[in-house]
Amino acid sequence: MGPNVLAFDHTYFLRTMTCPSLRLLLLVAHPDDAEFHAGGLAAIYRRRGHRVKMVTLTNGDAGHHQISGPPLAERRRREAAAAAAVIGAEADMWDNPDGRLQPTLDLRGQVIREIRSYRPDLVLTHRTNDYHPDHRAVGDVVRDACYLVTVPSLVPEVPALARDPVVAFLPDRFTKPAPLSGDVVVDVGEQVETIVEMLACHASQFFEWLPFNRGVADQVPEGEVARRQWLRDWYLGYLRPQADRYRSELVARYGDQRGRQIEYAEVFEISEYAAPLDADLRQRLFPE
Repeated sequence: MGPNVLAFDHTYFLRTMTCPSLRLLLLVAHPDDAEFHAGGLAAIYRRRGHRVKMVTLTNGDAGHHQISGPPLAERRRREAAAAAAVIGAEADMWDNPDGRLQPTLDLRGQVIREIRSYRPDLVLTHRTNDYHPDHRAVGDVVRDACYLVTVPSLVPEVPALARDPVVAFLPDRFTKPAPLSGDVVVDVGEQVETIVEMLACHASQFFEWLPFNRGVADQVPEGEVARRQWLRDWYLGYLRPQADRYRSELVARYGDQRGRQIEYAEVFEISEYAAPLDADLRQRLFPE
């Protein structure tokens, strides 16, 4: 065996224990998934000087009703870069086709390489019972990469980590076979305008494809200002019920007075397949 096979990356462990700077890695299926579900937490990280990287495992080339293939993939790549630039995050989009993602060994290897190379403190990804098959595939492959990121003989060209990062699942509203567990709640009221600004960068989705797919394309107004307000109203209508659904968790974290006043929250479930989240890590990785 070569030297890399037995190499561990101990810098992750040392950085986590001694340095306040953190790295957040979002492994998602499509451009806009990261911003829609965790744009608030990403903005908080960047505001505090931490690194954020949004990695899209597909190229988004099927997410439109009028264009597809390479032209759409290139457009969505530009949109993802613009959205990440709003908060100064990094963006990467892999060239796997949209709507056809499978949790293969090759994809698992890609994810292992990404986690080892970026050395995140926190990974956010989809649950394995989300509605979209690409989301489920990403959830499966990230879950299967956990622990294996510490095994040197697998993907030996990138040094193995000394330990798993914490992995958390992005929120969804599906209840079978089990609803999302609100393990961590984050007040994102101060980040709402930033989230909307990031989402607006994905014009192909929020002003074209998704309104068409939902049958409300005729409701999208003309003009940038009017469209931004329309998007804001729609998104907050989605986000607001999340705080009500996890009100008891918000009160438990923020206290009765603040917890009952929070209007907008992001909610995450901690994966049992990666590093455990103790009280100290909870406060560091999910700051108030």
